[in-house]
Amino acid sequence: MLSSLNTLPLISDFASRASVDDSDDAIGGGGDHSTGIATRTRVKTKKPSMYKVLMLNDDYTPMEFVVMTLERFFEKQHEEAIKIMLHVHQKGVGVCGVFTYEVAETKVTQVMDFARKHEHPLQCTLEKD
Repeated sequence: MLSSLNTLPLISDFASRASVDDSDDAIGGGGDHSTGIATRTRVKTKKPSMYKVLMLNDDYTPMEFVVMTLERFFEKQHEEAIKIMLHVHQKGVGVCGVFTYEVAETKVTQVMDFARKHEHPLQCTLEKD
């Protein structure tokens, strides 16, 4: 077992082999040594703008339908959906959620299509947060 350890190269052997004379051209190119500055470019990504999806009150859409819509399209728990529905009913408008533009736009379209399919005048819109 000890004899096999003696055959392993030592770290100092690697270090001595790694040191290269400046006159040695390890990367090719006939000894032309050009100097330059290595720069690292960092791309900073900007956070996307967020948009509020707003539900508007009307006198015709049943409260139960509004609650079902909040649960279905905004994944709200039943109690939270009731709270939002009551806020919309009392204040005239309420926030269903905050999303990126594409997601908010999709949710508005889904809610509006669903309401029309069930013959309700429920309105949903979005605005920048």
